[in-house]
Amino acid sequence: MSFARVLRLAGTVCAVILVAGCGAQDLDEPPVDLGPFRLGLNVVVADNMQKVPISREATVEEWETGLKKAVANRFGPSRYDGDRYYNIGINIDGYALAPPGIPVVAAPKSVVVVSANIWDDANQQRLNPEARQFTMFESLSGESVIGTGLTSTKTQQIDALSYNVAKALEGWFLDNPQWFDPAGAIPGDAPDLSTPPPQPRVVSGAPAGAAPVAISSAPLDAPEPAAPLLRPLPRPPGLARTSE
Repeated sequence: MSFARVLRLAGTVCAVILVAGCGAQDLDEPPVDLGPFRLGLNVVVADNMQKVPISREATVEEWETGLKKAVANRFGPSRYDGDRYYNIGINIDGYALAPPGIPVVAAPKSVVVVSANIWDDANQQRLNPEARQFTMFESLSGESVIGTGLTSTKTQQIDALSYNVAKALEGWFLDNPQWFDPAGAIPGDAPDLSTPPPQPRVVSGAPAGAAPVAISSAPLDAPEPAAPLLRPLPRPPGLARTSE
């Protein structure tokens, strides 16, 4: 299914996702229980993302920085200091940032589509069988109802959507407690964070049962590739990993 056709189905899921994103900013509250979880590599790739025509422009760097910050804020050592490292890899598939100057009656909503994976760092094993795709709209508020293009900057829109993505990841993790079973946890060394993280390898393959979602009904010139699976490259043999 092309990205444009996927985007046309937003109306069927928009209300549910908006309600799911309505929670208050909760990073000051105690974190949910993820057993031995400790964040290792935090990899975000936006090189192949698509932008729908009616959208503000945002660079690869802006999206990667915003989403990595949101993941670090939710899953970093100030909230999770377990003894087993997990690596998170996210590919940004597409986005729309509501532009300013659109009449209120037709004000679009901002949205981002991502595909995510999680690895057990100690044995470099991906825990989810297929990449999990998330489509996150703006949280429902007085500002988003009239369109955040009129009320928010581009950076604020990216930060809000990135917050919702990180929150969705948290819910996904809670739905899979077997990944964080303390009984099966073997303490691992910290990933080597003294150098930039390895670039992920993109492996073609559409996730089974991925929910179709939409950003816009406008056709795109390029066909939508299959949702990628991100896999961090293995460390070179002999490369020592540092412990905290």
